[in-house]
Amino acid sequence: MGSGRVRVRFAPSPTGIFHVGGARSALFNWLVALRAGGDFVLRIEDTDASRNRPEWIDGIISALDWLGISPGRYEGPVLQSSRADRHRAAAVRLQEAGLAYFCDCTRDALAERTGNTQHGYDGFCRDRGLAPGPGRALRFRTPDEGVTTVRDLIRGTPEFPNDTIEDFVIARADGSAVFLLANVVDDLEMGITHVIRGEEHLSNTPKQQLLWAALGADEPPVWAHVPVIVNEKRQKLSKRRDKVALESYRDEGYLPSAMKNYLMLLGWAPSGDDEIVPWETIESTFDLADVKPSPAFFDEKKLRAFNGEYIRALSVEEFIAAVQPWLAPPAAPWAAEAFDAGVFAVVAGLAQSRLSVLSEIVPMVDFLFLPEAPVDDAAWAKAMKGPAAELLADVHDVFGKVEWDAETLKATLTELGERHGLKLAKAQAPVRVAVTGRTVGLPLFESLEVLGREATRRRLAVARERLAAG
Repeated sequence: MGSGRVRVRFAPSPTGIFHVGGARSALFNWLVALRAGGDFVLRIEDTDASRNRPEWIDGIISALDWLGISPGRYEGPVLQSSRADRHRAAAVRLQEAGLAYFCDCTRDALAERTGNTQHGYDGFCRDRGLAPGPGRALRFRTPDEGVTTVRDLIRGTPEFPNDTIEDFVIARADGSAVFLLANVVDDLEMGITHVIRGEEHLSNTPKQQLLWAALGADEPPVWAHVPVIVNEKRQKLSKRRDKVALESYRDEGYLPSAMKNYLMLLGWAPSGDDEIVPWETIESTFDLADVKPSPAFFDEKKLRAFNGEYIRALSVEEFIAAVQPWLAPPAAPWAAEAFDAGVFAVVAGLAQSRLSVLSEIVPMVDFLFLPEAPVDDAAWAKAMKGPAAELLADVHDVFGKVEWDAETLKATLTELGERHGLKLAKAQAPVRVAVTGRTVGLPLFESLEVLGREATRRRLAVARERLAAG
């Protein structure tokens, strides 16, 4: 494409959730544009009217914004449907130049001629001279000889013998262009210099490269087909089988900084041994030439670990701001007026060090803002064994007399546990479940100090009565 300004495009279809693979491709495109001082174009491929919805377009824009690709920092969104006349005109030009022809062959007719339902198109209509009409699609006339060589920054120079590329459809019988032609026309007219997309599109590339030449381009764009993303079974990620919606990770409480860092590792890696690196480092070092062609494993466990690291790296103030969406209804199970920001601020640092995703804050602190301890039958059955009833009775009584601070409460429970033949870890369990409803959570004695004497003793009494009732 010469030495002109770098222009990339991200061209999702508004037909469903925003796939993590699409997010990865968007980031790769974004970084290429940033590093070159070029342009990023958001083009919405909305030509499939039966599947498109306006809310999916809004979802794409929102997801990109969450990743730091914000409106105002890129061109678009450009709706591909708004360019339909240009696509039709290109199809007409190709037909009038003898580079495309009309075809009325059906799949059944092709299968009958070839004896194979999987056979590619056999060129039957090439020289029939059909005029446009109902049931007649427009096919591109591919060269009979030679080789189409694709120069790909990631995959080298794969070659495609032209005699293996069938005469492919570029426009439907109603004149509307199909995906292959529409993309080439848009890329050509928008001055796109680099096409960075998923590996699954590589098989389309020789066809599109032929179209670029047929439409008068001196040379095709720079191609870069990023590796397919696979699950733990090394199967391509599927929205029907795998957790692939970027929105679901966002809603669960993954930080955009962690998600961006992790997505960049799907095919690429920063120099050195550290994978968790500042975005500024990624931005200054990313190069498509360093992307590996082999499949990239999307490891959700690793992503969770990444996210936990990013959460712990926040200041307490940043953490409190980040978890706000989960601290009020409907995300929170407590009434809005029951939440006390001051109380939460006291335990925020303790909670921050224990989370992998932000939504985990709810079961971590709900006992502070609910009128009674949450009920977890499994936790109850696990903790309320042996001398639990007698221990709770003693704790209830003694906790009414001691100083109310974490250190004193710990020493008191240690002593009471020993009376019942329990080490502190065993003595804590029934008290924790009685007061917080759970077997794990924030440090117990700090939690009791914040909850207060009255609420703690009331919950201990309720638990003791429940045990007595069997």
